Amino acid sequence: MQELTDHFGKPIAAAYDEATAARSTPAVVDPVVDFLVGLTGGGRALELGVGTGRIALPLAERGVEVHGIELSEAMADRLRAKPGAERVAITIGDFATAQAGGSFSVAYLVFNTIMNLTTQAEQVACFRNVVSQLDPGGCFVIEVLVPELRRLPPGETTRVFAASEEHWGIDEFDVARQGQISHHFRKVGDGFELRSTPFRYVWPSELDLMAELAGMTLRERWAGWDREPFTSESRSHVSVWEKPAE
Repeated sequence: MQELTDHFGKPIAAAYDEATAARSTPAVVDPVVDFLVGLTGGGRALELGVGTGRIALPLAERGVEVHGIELSEAMADRLRAKPGAERVAITIGDFATAQAGGSFSVAYLVFNTIMNLTTQAEQVACFRNVVSQLDPGGCFVIEVLVPELRRLPPGETTRVFAASEEHWGIDEFDVARQGQISHHFRKVGDGFELRSTPFRYVWPSELDLMAELAGMTLRERWAGWDREPFTSESRSHVSVWEKPAE
């Protein structure tokens, strides 16, 4: 597999919490933490792409032993500077291959982070890496959007997903390769700054097959952390796969 590029260096890490403030409110975070606490059963939790600790820190505050894997040193440094960071151990590395040490009752990827792995091989490797670190009967949880190709008119390759005086967001799709580049134009002073990040979108059924290849089975799938029913109209899903109990 190719070496991953760190798209979350110091400039991005410095502004990350401010840019994602809407996703860090108790109304958004508490259901995630409640969901994960219910799966841990008193065991350890592993967050892949732990970032600046939006979920890991409140989960640790609930008494769960949390370990995070993070590719970006700058993002990890932001986490380490926060109150309660001593409760979260961090391993620097690619979460498709990096081992945190020990075993866990639950591993999780939130807010589309599985898409940061930009090839199918890397995503498959992630599932295999996770299952090797799970306790028997342990669970792997992913929160990710449902690919929004129905919103893409025939012949078009781009879709505007955000538009304001401060920020324009445009997704660029490569349907043949399941590629997606998110372009963010943010106002900086008198001009705009462009940041583009590549992703690989992935279908729920494809994730199920990856889980099966790794030896896991689908336990539950919801449209959100409050366990809303997953339907054909759902724009995202929270899925839980389970490793067999030995």
